[in-house]
Amino acid sequence: MPVITVKLAKGRTSEQKQQFVEVVTNEAVRILNVKEEWVTVVFDEYDRDNWATGGQLHSTKFGEGFGK
Repeated sequence: MPVITVKLAKGRTSEQKQQFVEVVTNEAVRILNVKEEWVTVVFDEYDRDNWATGGQLHSTKFGEGFGK
């Protein structure tokens, strides 16, 4: 029973996340040989001012709207 956790900055649409979970679920079924209903995908979404890379907050480093 795979549980797939996806960590990403907030800002993706429900449509984008739906498309993502369909593809990830299909690939998990194919590669791991499990039933579709066994696959769980969980999104952990973060505000860009709660995520940093290279010593700089993403809200500052990339600006508003980045990644949308």
